[in-house]
Amino acid sequence: MIEKSFWKDKRVFLTGHTGFKGSWLCLWLSSMGAKVTGYSLEPSTQPSLYELCQIQSLIHRSIIADIREKETLQAAMLESQPEIVIHMAAQPLVRESYKNPVDTYSINVMGTVNLFEAVRACESVVAVVNVTTDKCYDNKEWAWGYRENEPLGGYDPYSSSKACSELVTSAYRNSFFNELNDGRSVAVASARAGNVIGGGDWAADRLIPDCVRSIVSGELIKLRNPYSIRPWQHVLEPLGGYLLLAQKLYENGSEYASAWNFGPNDEDAKPVEWIVKSMCQKWGAGVNYEIDKDPQPHEAQYLKLDCSKAKNELNWNPRWNLEQAIDRIIEFTLGFQKNENLREICFKQIDQYQIS
Repeated sequence: MIEKSFWKDKRVFLTGHTGFKGSWLCLWLSSMGAKVTGYSLEPSTQPSLYELCQIQSLIHRSIIADIREKETLQAAMLESQPEIVIHMAAQPLVRESYKNPVDTYSINVMGTVNLFEAVRACESVVAVVNVTTDKCYDNKEWAWGYRENEPLGGYDPYSSSKACSELVTSAYRNSFFNELNDGRSVAVASARAGNVIGGGDWAADRLIPDCVRSIVSGELIKLRNPYSIRPWQHVLEPLGGYLLLAQKLYENGSEYASAWNFGPNDEDAKPVEWIVKSMCQKWGAGVNYEIDKDPQPHEAQYLKLDCSKAKNELNWNPRWNLEQAIDRIIEFTLGFQKNENLREICFKQIDQYQIS
């Protein structure tokens, strides 16, 4: 259970706050009274959840800047004097990493280095959560879920850049954020989430946004990898995990300073085609799909997470199954089509999630 009282007036520095996950986290933190300073590029999509929900008006401060600008980042953090840092700024797409590998590595690896250098310079920071991905594992495509102690790897530039980010996190934790080596203790953890879905995601080359765009425009949905199996989960699931983890780091320090998986229950690891069929059935008449037979860049066919550690030690468990997640996406999409108050829809879903 997320403790609202813990987050009231907490100073939080959130990178990537204009993105899909970052916008949802801003909404959740603001609803609990946290003082959020966001640091990110401009929203990368039009429309964007950040702009539609007018999130800038909800948070303490929004800084539009690049995570690769080391001095700018450090100055922003020193000015905001955060107690908790959540690092979500990233190049988040596998297919984009094939097109722009250098940018992917500079953002996801050196961006993480810059983040930790800023933390080193900022004495107010108590806890840091670096958000990476389930794709950071050396994926053997086996049938069981990966545990946090499995080898890191990555076939494509995105996946390997996030494995590198994990290694950077471990190195800084060991070298600079424990009292034995550097004289200062900062509780640093990494969080590895599955394939996150939810209302308000308009990113290119992602399944649910592609489906929504096709549905809204009345076009056939095109499936690139219909048989790929992924650990799908509503965006609030991992965000709840990050919040729980950050609180544990703040209150208990090094006891929770390690890597953590946040994924769905096994039954919600479904093929891409299952997701699209469900979306079509729930939406109703006039929506259908076809399989795109053009050659596609390599992506893993099978990936699952073992989340036993988070379940046992954080008392974190998935609350919404995949059917419920898809229902919330359709609710949001219908609200978008009807020009309803999307901020209120998001707040309602956050409230529903917390009491479920």
